Amino acid sequence: MAVQPISAPEPTEFEAILGHSFARPNLLREALTHRSAAFQRSRQGGGSNERLEFIGDRVLGLVMAEWLIERFPDEQEGGLGRRLGHLVSQPVLAAIAEEIGLGAALNVSPGEARAGVTGSASVLADALEASLGAMFLDAGLEPARKFVRRAFESAMATQVDAPKDAKTGLQEWAQRQGLPLPAYVVASRTGPSHSPSFVITVQLAGRIGSGTAGAKRLAEQLAAADLLEQVKT
Repeated sequence: MAVQPISAPEPTEFEAILGHSFARPNLLREALTHRSAAFQRSRQGGGSNERLEFIGDRVLGLVMAEWLIERFPDEQEGGLGRRLGHLVSQPVLAAIAEEIGLGAALNVSPGEARAGVTGSASVLADALEASLGAMFLDAGLEPARKFVRRAFESAMATQVDAPKDAKTGLQEWAQRQGLPLPAYVVASRTGPSHSPSFVITVQLAGRIGSGTAGAKRLAEQLAAADLLEQVKT
Protein backbone atom coordinates (compact mmCIF):
# COMPACT_ATOMS: atom_id res chain seq x y z
CA MET A 1 0.00 0.00 0.00
CA ALA A 2 1.44 3.40 -1.02
CA VAL A 3 2.31 5.87 1.74
CA GLN A 4 0.06 8.90 1.51
CA PRO A 5 1.60 12.36 1.93
CA ILE A 6 0.44 14.55 4.77
CA SER A 7 -2.35 16.83 3.63
CA ALA A 8 -1.38 20.47 3.38
CA PRO A 9 -3.86 23.30 3.73
CA GLU A 10 -5.77 24.17 0.58
CA PRO A 11 -3.76 26.58 -1.60
CA THR A 12 -6.53 29.17 -1.28
CA GLU A 13 -5.56 29.58 2.38
CA PHE A 14 -2.10 30.66 1.28
CA GLU A 15 -3.21 32.90 -1.57
CA ALA A 16 -4.20 35.64 0.89
CA ILE A 17 -0.69 35.61 2.35
CA LEU A 18 0.90 35.85 -1.09
CA GLY A 19 -1.60 38.51 -2.11
CA HIS A 20 -2.48 36.77 -5.36
CA SER A 21 -5.52 34.76 -6.44
CA PHE A 22 -4.38 32.07 -8.85
CA ALA A 23 -6.14 31.56 -12.16
CA ARG A 24 -4.33 28.20 -12.24
CA PRO A 25 -4.39 26.86 -8.65
CA ASN A 26 -2.38 23.79 -9.66
CA LEU A 27 0.67 26.03 -9.97
CA LEU A 28 0.44 26.95 -6.30
CA ARG A 29 -0.22 23.32 -5.33
CA GLU A 30 2.96 22.37 -7.15
CA ALA A 31 4.92 25.18 -5.50
CA LEU A 32 3.86 23.85 -2.09
CA THR A 33 4.71 20.21 -2.85
CA HIS A 34 8.02 18.95 -1.47
CA ARG A 35 9.78 16.28 -3.51
CA SER A 36 9.03 13.72 -0.78
CA ALA A 37 5.33 14.01 -1.66
CA ALA A 38 5.83 14.34 -5.41
CA PHE A 39 5.17 10.67 -6.24
CA GLN A 40 1.53 10.92 -5.24
CA ARG A 41 1.23 14.28 -7.00
CA SER A 42 2.72 12.84 -10.20
CA ARG A 43 -0.03 10.21 -10.28
CA GLN A 44 -2.51 13.08 -10.16
CA GLY A 45 -0.82 15.05 -12.93
CA GLY A 46 1.53 17.18 -10.83
CA GLY A 47 5.06 17.13 -9.47
CA SER A 48 7.35 18.65 -6.85
CA ASN A 49 8.24 22.31 -6.57
CA GLU A 50 11.77 21.93 -7.93
CA ARG A 51 10.97 23.19 -11.45
CA LEU A 52 9.09 26.20 -10.07
CA GLU A 53 11.94 26.90 -7.66
CA PHE A 54 14.27 27.03 -10.68
CA ILE A 55 12.29 29.82 -12.34
CA GLY A 56 11.36 31.50 -9.06
CA ASP A 57 15.04 31.97 -8.26
CA ARG A 58 15.40 34.01 -11.47
CA VAL A 59 12.20 35.95 -10.81
CA LEU A 60 13.39 36.90 -7.33
CA GLY A 61 16.78 37.97 -8.64
CA LEU A 62 15.20 40.19 -11.30
CA VAL A 63 12.61 41.95 -9.12
CA MET A 64 15.15 42.40 -6.32
CA ALA A 65 17.76 43.84 -8.71
CA GLU A 66 15.13 46.25 -10.06
CA TRP A 67 14.24 47.33 -6.52
CA LEU A 68 17.90 47.84 -5.55
CA ILE A 69 18.55 49.99 -8.62
CA GLU A 70 15.63 52.20 -7.60
CA ARG A 71 16.56 52.32 -3.92
CA PHE A 72 20.28 53.00 -4.39
CA PRO A 73 20.51 55.04 -7.61
CA ASP A 74 24.12 56.14 -7.04
CA GLU A 75 25.60 52.81 -6.01
CA GLN A 76 27.87 50.87 -8.31
CA GLU A 77 27.63 47.24 -9.39
CA GLY A 78 29.88 45.86 -6.65
CA GLY A 79 27.79 47.22 -3.80
CA LEU A 80 24.53 46.35 -5.52
CA GLY A 81 25.76 42.80 -6.06
CA ARG A 82 26.61 42.35 -2.39
CA ARG A 83 23.21 43.69 -1.36
CA LEU A 84 21.50 41.36 -3.82
CA GLY A 85 23.50 38.36 -2.63
CA HIS A 86 22.45 39.02 0.95
CA LEU A 87 18.78 39.64 0.23
CA VAL A 88 18.34 36.47 -1.84
CA SER A 89 20.45 34.31 0.49
CA GLN A 90 19.02 31.18 2.06
CA PRO A 91 18.91 32.56 5.64
CA VAL A 92 16.92 35.64 4.56
CA LEU A 93 14.55 33.60 2.41
CA ALA A 94 14.02 31.02 5.15
CA ALA A 95 13.30 33.71 7.74
CA ILE A 96 10.68 35.31 5.49
CA ALA A 97 9.15 31.92 4.68
CA GLU A 98 8.90 31.20 8.39
CA GLU A 99 7.30 34.61 9.06
CA ILE A 100 4.51 33.97 6.55
CA GLY A 101 3.86 30.41 7.77
CA LEU A 102 5.05 28.70 4.61
CA GLY A 103 6.17 25.56 6.44
CA ALA A 104 2.61 24.79 7.56
CA ALA A 105 1.38 25.03 3.97
CA LEU A 106 3.88 22.54 2.55
CA ASN A 107 2.79 19.10 1.36
CA VAL A 108 5.41 16.58 2.54
CA SER A 109 5.59 12.86 3.14
CA PRO A 110 4.83 11.57 6.67
CA GLY A 111 8.44 10.51 7.19
CA GLU A 112 9.84 13.89 6.23
CA ALA A 113 7.24 15.63 8.36
CA ARG A 114 8.34 13.61 11.38
CA ALA A 115 11.95 14.51 10.59
CA GLY A 116 11.04 18.20 10.72
CA VAL A 117 11.72 18.95 7.06
CA THR A 118 9.16 21.79 7.04
CA GLY A 119 11.47 23.71 9.37
CA SER A 120 14.55 23.21 7.20
CA ALA A 121 16.04 26.48 5.92
CA SER A 122 16.78 25.03 2.49
CA VAL A 123 13.28 23.57 2.12
CA LEU A 124 11.63 26.83 3.20
CA ALA A 125 13.82 28.95 0.93
CA ASP A 126 13.18 26.68 -2.06
CA ALA A 127 9.43 26.72 -1.46
CA LEU A 128 9.39 30.51 -1.25
CA GLU A 129 11.19 30.74 -4.58
CA ALA A 130 8.81 28.16 -6.03
CA SER A 131 5.85 30.28 -4.91
CA LEU A 132 7.34 33.26 -6.75
CA GLY A 133 7.80 31.09 -9.82
CA ALA A 134 4.18 30.00 -9.61
CA MET A 135 2.97 33.60 -9.39
CA PHE A 136 5.09 34.58 -12.39
CA LEU A 137 3.79 31.74 -14.56
CA ASP A 138 0.23 32.46 -13.47
CA ALA A 139 0.17 36.23 -14.00
CA GLY A 140 3.60 37.63 -14.87
CA LEU A 141 6.02 39.74 -12.84
CA GLU A 142 3.60 42.13 -11.13
CA PRO A 143 2.20 39.84 -8.39
CA ALA A 144 5.70 38.53 -7.65
CA ARG A 145 7.04 42.09 -7.53
CA LYS A 146 4.29 43.22 -5.11
CA PHE A 147 4.87 40.26 -2.81
CA VAL A 148 8.65 40.71 -2.74
CA ARG A 149 8.42 44.42 -1.97
CA ARG A 150 6.02 43.74 0.87
CA ALA A 151 7.64 40.66 2.37
CA PHE A 152 11.26 41.82 2.03
CA GLU A 153 10.68 45.41 3.20
CA SER A 154 12.26 44.85 6.64
CA ALA A 155 15.28 43.10 5.14
CA MET A 156 15.69 45.89 2.60
CA ALA A 157 15.34 48.59 5.28
CA THR A 158 18.44 47.27 7.07
CA GLN A 159 20.55 47.88 3.96
CA VAL A 160 22.31 51.04 5.14
CA ASP A 161 25.80 50.05 3.95
CA ALA A 162 26.39 47.43 1.30
CA PRO A 163 27.12 44.21 3.21
CA LYS A 164 30.27 42.23 2.68
CA ASP A 165 29.80 38.59 1.82
CA ALA A 166 30.57 36.21 4.68
CA LYS A 167 33.71 34.74 3.11
CA THR A 168 35.22 38.21 2.66
CA GLY A 169 34.23 39.18 6.19
CA LEU A 170 35.82 36.05 7.65
CA GLN A 171 39.00 36.54 5.65
CA GLU A 172 39.34 40.15 6.81
CA TRP A 173 38.73 39.10 10.44
CA ALA A 174 41.47 36.46 10.17
CA GLN A 175 43.91 38.99 8.74
CA ARG A 176 43.20 41.46 11.54
CA GLN A 177 43.93 38.72 14.07
CA GLY A 178 47.15 37.71 12.33
CA LEU A 179 45.75 34.27 11.55
CA PRO A 180 46.18 32.18 8.40
CA LEU A 181 43.46 32.45 5.79
CA PRO A 182 40.49 30.13 6.35
CA ALA A 183 40.43 26.93 4.32
CA TYR A 184 37.17 25.35 3.16
CA VAL A 185 36.67 21.58 3.03
CA VAL A 186 33.89 19.57 1.40
CA ALA A 187 32.83 17.40 4.32
CA SER A 188 30.23 15.49 2.30
CA ARG A 189 28.29 15.47 -0.93
CA THR A 190 24.97 13.66 -1.13
CA GLY A 191 21.97 13.46 -3.42
CA PRO A 192 21.62 12.91 -7.15
CA SER A 193 23.67 14.85 -9.69
CA HIS A 194 20.72 17.08 -10.61
CA SER A 195 20.01 17.98 -6.97
CA PRO A 196 23.18 17.63 -4.87
CA SER A 197 23.67 18.69 -1.27
CA PHE A 198 27.10 19.86 -0.10
CA VAL A 199 28.29 20.14 3.48
CA ILE A 200 31.25 22.53 3.70
CA THR A 201 33.31 23.16 6.84
CA VAL A 202 35.80 25.92 7.61
CA GLN A 203 38.13 26.08 10.60
CA LEU A 204 39.71 29.13 12.22
CA ALA A 205 40.88 30.10 15.70
CA GLY A 206 40.06 26.64 17.04
CA ARG A 207 36.43 26.81 15.90
CA ILE A 208 34.58 25.16 13.05
CA GLY A 209 31.80 26.57 10.94
CA SER A 210 29.62 24.51 8.63
CA GLY A 211 27.12 25.14 5.87
CA THR A 212 24.82 22.96 3.80
CA ALA A 213 23.44 23.93 0.39
CA GLY A 214 22.84 22.65 -3.10
CA ALA A 215 25.85 24.58 -4.46
CA LYS A 216 29.42 24.67 -3.14
CA ARG A 217 29.66 28.45 -3.21
CA LEU A 218 26.51 28.92 -1.19
CA ALA A 219 27.57 26.22 1.30
CA GLU A 220 30.91 28.01 1.72
CA GLN A 221 29.14 31.30 2.39
CA LEU A 222 26.90 29.65 4.98
CA ALA A 223 29.91 28.01 6.64
CA ALA A 224 31.72 31.36 6.74
CA ALA A 225 28.65 33.08 8.20
CA ASP A 226 28.38 30.36 10.86
CA LEU A 227 32.03 30.78 11.87
CA LEU A 228 31.86 34.58 11.77
CA GLU A 229 28.99 34.50 14.24
CA GLN A 230 31.03 32.27 16.55
CA VAL A 231 34.23 34.32 16.55
CA LYS A 232 32.44 37.63 17.01
CA THR A 233 30.58 36.52 20.15
